[in-house]
Amino acid sequence: PQGRSKKKSRKHQRFMERRAVLEQKGLLSPHGRLGTQTAEPGLEAHTTLTKANGSVAPRCDEVPKPKRVMSVSLSPSASPDSIARHHSVLLSQGNGSSKRVRTSSLILRPGKYVAIDCEMVGTGPKGRLSELARCSVVSYDGDVIYDKYVQPELPIVDYRTRWSGITKQHMKNAIPFRAAQAEILNILKDKIVVGHAIHHDFQALKYFHPKDRTRDTSQSPVLKKRAGLPVGANVSLKNLARFLLHKKIQVGCRGHSSVEDAQTAMELYRLVEVQWEKELADSLPPRPPSPVTDPAADSSQYLDDQYWPTDLMASSL
Repeated sequence: PQGRSKKKSRKHQRFMERRAVLEQKGLLSPHGRLGTQTAEPGLEAHTTLTKANGSVAPRCDEVPKPKRVMSVSLSPSASPDSIARHHSVLLSQGNGSSKRVRTSSLILRPGKYVAIDCEMVGTGPKGRLSELARCSVVSYDGDVIYDKYVQPELPIVDYRTRWSGITKQHMKNAIPFRAAQAEILNILKDKIVVGHAIHHDFQALKYFHPKDRTRDTSQSPVLKKRAGLPVGANVSLKNLARFLLHKKIQVGCRGHSSVEDAQTAMELYRLVEVQWEKELADSLPPRPPSPVTDPAADSSQYLDDQYWPTDLMASSL
């Protein structure tokens, strides 16, 4: 019996020390219940006022709860998973949801969304290799963030001016590929990147961008359906712009403008942004509930040894 008492005492001591750690981290209230929140200021004031008038204070469950309003704020560091789910939740809140989606995205977009387009020239045997010669990056609003001519690592064999718009004159002020690559990748870091057939642009940059942070307008079923085209069809940026934006791009014989193409890709994305992000959210696997934020969870179970990693136990005990 004495041994069991000592064992129980040590276990209780560990229990109290771990509970103190959780309380310090804000995961456990002093009353010993995880996720417990203090009473709302409005409710406390109402109760005090009632008592001052000499009447009996109402029970908490008799006071009508205020209607919960979804905050439209979304952190600029939010992950693509969070962004897609945020759009989906807002979209399901009624007819006025599209306005809330736009409002919430205004906080997020300036530092989170960019569109890119690259122009390539031919190098190597018979000019069959494609290398970067110009890169343009625009913001969500279409403002130019980056637009520079780039000197390929290999000698240029074919300028492909009819499509690229690049001439020998442009290469006089071009910067070396490695310098341009470092500048561009610094811009794309942690961004959601929009583009058309964007894998060609990443290939020219010798770079791979995470798939969940990429929005390729050439592969979007939402855009193709809206344009009245088969989902499996290969559609050009020029045709999407003509069908959906009613604008003409890539005309004339002077080649394409990478700024214009990047701006057009962003316009197309913005046109179907809510539907696109909702489809992405619907395709995401269900998010498992967090035990810490589960109001039905009992705080005592999180003080068991199985919920405490060894390194955390060592640092807290």
